[in-house]
Amino acid sequence: MSRSQQSVAQLRLPRTTESAWVRRTLIGVALGFMFLFLVLPLAAVFTEALRLGWFAYLSAIQEPDAQAAIRLTLLTAAVAVPLNLLFGVAAAWAVAKHEFWGKSFLTTLIDLPFSVSPVVAGLIYVLVFGAHGWLGPWLLEHDIQIIFAVPGIILVTLFVTFPFIARELIPLMQAQGNEEEQAALVLGASGWQTFWRVTVPNIKWGLIYGVILCNARAMGEFGAVSVVSGHIRGQTNTMPLHVEVLYNEYQAVAAFAVASLLALLAIVTLVIKSVVEWRHENELRASVELAPERAPVIMKAST
Repeated sequence: MSRSQQSVAQLRLPRTTESAWVRRTLIGVALGFMFLFLVLPLAAVFTEALRLGWFAYLSAIQEPDAQAAIRLTLLTAAVAVPLNLLFGVAAAWAVAKHEFWGKSFLTTLIDLPFSVSPVVAGLIYVLVFGAHGWLGPWLLEHDIQIIFAVPGIILVTLFVTFPFIARELIPLMQAQGNEEEQAALVLGASGWQTFWRVTVPNIKWGLIYGVILCNARAMGEFGAVSVVSGHIRGQTNTMPLHVEVLYNEYQAVAAFAVASLLALLAIVTLVIKSVVEWRHENELRASVELAPERAPVIMKAST
């Protein structure tokens, strides 16, 4: 076996040494768990949504309040994801490529939304921007509404989704090191040229993966948005909030119809995630075959 073939083989999962009945039992338990907790609830959503037929399903989705909730959800994601993309790449670049005072504190701040309940995050924004909050009187004086309005929903969504892109990129950038960027600078490239032609191609798969997760969380966020939205139908209800309102009003079919759209989003997200991982793995294999001497570095950067 050649060196390149050995390097490619190392990227594959090693063969297990357990007996056949142990492997089959573990696979059966995993499949049973997935069916019980993932497939069965997903099937129940679509079954209940279509219980009264396609006409009732389409009527529930085309209802004005549902359409408003869908538009608001898409608007929130369309604003939050690009901003988190910008902030996440900048934060990852600063943490992974530079040494500075307060670096550990910045890393802790990036992880903060993971450790704070979304409901608490929403309450924080109410205490800051609410009518009786720190900035509330000034906002009222200038006729600016944050809480119980679209800006508040976008702000809390930015907060809860901020770590996804940064946390995908920081380990990847740290594993890749600074050698290629430093070589580009020595050869006369500017900072922007180095970023676009060296850094971005190296992090593109991690970047896409982070954007996928960020978008899914932005569209499905409930806790923080529920606190700041005010539950105004047709104005500040996103899709998850609209599902709750319909279910509390005993409109089960309509609630499951809207929920099925979120379920479809989850399925599409998983499909895109699988495609990205497959493309990334193929690119790693091709890189190892072209440069077998860099196989350890490539494998380290992929973890």
